[in-house]
Amino acid sequence: MKYMLMVLGSQADYDAMGGRASTGNPAWSEADLKAMFDHMAALNDDLAESGEWVDGQGLTEPRLARLVTAGADGTPVISDGPYGEAKEVLAGYWIVDVPDFARAAEIAARAHACPVPEGAPNYPVVVRPVDSASGTEM
Repeated sequence: MKYMLMVLGSQADYDAMGGRASTGNPAWSEADLKAMFDHMAALNDDLAESGEWVDGQGLTEPRLARLVTAGADGTPVISDGPYGEAKEVLAGYWIVDVPDFARAAEIAARAHACPVPEGAPNYPVVVRPVDSASGTEM
């Protein structure tokens, strides 16, 4: 069964990774970034080697997102995004094809164990089944 594992983040987190600290978001060092990238690369490599990898991507910072709606005539209406009231947004994801939720949860726990600087937020990893003809039971 396929699951989507979603990593959350905020604009302040991306700023901190770029060296700009704020309350609750210490600036990341080059060593902090390397530790994160090494952790994620090892996870991705292991998923590919086991055949569980379907897709995975990190997303650009939220300030680059745009909201798109449709005008009365159906033309796109574009505004800055992502969501004014949102604290966290989707920062990256994996699609994995695993036997059951237990295995998806193991992978999510490993992703959650990614090193972050002391004092930096460490959001939960959201795990959701991908809807398919075979069902969506956990």
